Amino acid sequence: MSTPANPKPLRPKFWETVPLSKMTEAEWEALCDGCGRCCLNKLEDPDTGHVALTRIACRLLDNETCQCSQYSIRQNFVPECIRMTSETIAQHAYWLPNTCAYKRLYEGKEIPDWHPLRSGTAQSVHDAGISVQGWTIPEFEVPEEEWEDHIIED
Repeated sequence: MSTPANPKPLRPKFWETVPLSKMTEAEWEALCDGCGRCCLNKLEDPDTGHVALTRIACRLLDNETCQCSQYSIRQNFVPECIRMTSETIAQHAYWLPNTCAYKRLYEGKEIPDWHPLRSGTAQSVHDAGISVQGWTIPEFEVPEEEWEDHIIED
């Protein structure tokens, strides 16, 4: 099995049998469902640690494809962009959306049926209403002090 973003063959149902730390780079990348939620700007309450997602998207997120427009060199433009790895997932899982395959597998949960690895198509994440397709606002259009006005439910 391969995906458009990862043309190398993937082990069958690797997400069910291979620990995160033992996945190949192609398998790790294939876990991303392409929803774009991790690219939404977040607000964290310093007292409670609660993280709220906003409709305000990273300047590199393509609102229609839900893909990073500069993925391979994104940190040149957004130095604070986190490169999620099996080594860093423990410190970052708290702010990932509950639908995220990285977070779900880290927590010992299954990936949902709409995930492209299960459905066989990248469109399934959009059809399921999980992606941010078509409803984000670029961060350069909203002053940071107004981000609270754009908090969404997760």
